Amino acid sequence: MSGLFVAIVGPSGAGKDSLIRALSQRFAGDPDFVTVKRVVTREADAHEDHHSLDSEAFAAAARAGRFALHWEAHGLCYGVPAEVDDALAAGNIVVCNLSRGVVASARRRWEKVLAVMVIARPETLARRLAARGREKAEEQLGRISRAVDREFDPDAVIENDGDLADAVDRLFSVVAERARLPA
Repeated sequence: MSGLFVAIVGPSGAGKDSLIRALSQRFAGDPDFVTVKRVVTREADAHEDHHSLDSEAFAAAARAGRFALHWEAHGLCYGVPAEVDDALAAGNIVVCNLSRGVVASARRRWEKVLAVMVIARPETLARRLAARGREKAEEQLGRISRAVDREFDPDAVIENDGDLADAVDRLFSVVAERARLPA
C-alpha cells in the first residue's frame, strides 16, 4: 500500500508552516500521519520549522543519498529526508512544505501526491514577511511578485488570509478526502 504525500506549497508568508503545525495537531495521536521537517541551509526560526545544515554538510548529505528530494531556491538548499520513502511505503499520510518547482519530481518519485497551494493576498504576504524581519524590503517585494505562478496547477488551493482555524478545516477536509479518511 502506498501512502499519500501531501506537498504544501505556496509563496513565502502564505502560512504554510502554520497550517502544517495546526494540521499536525488535528491528526495528533494518529500513527499514520507524519509531518516531515525539511532540511535547509538556514537556521530555523519561529516562522519556519526545519532542520538546519550548512552548505558543505548539505552537499555531503545529498551525495550520500540522505534526501528523497533536494533543490535550490532563493540562494538556499532544501531537502526532504529519505525516510519519507519508508513512511509512504508503510501507507502513511506524509505532509511536507515543498517548493512548487519540485512537485513534478515528487509525482515521479511517489505514487500518490496531493499538491496543496496555500495563498494569501499580497498585503497579507507583505505584512507577514515584514514581521519575520529575515529579508530586506526589496527581497520581500521579489518574493511577493513571485507569489502567483500561473504555470503551476495544484490539486487544491487553500486561502489563508483569515482565521487560521478555517484554513486548517479546509486543509483537513482536502487531505481526508484524498486519503479517504472519515472527516
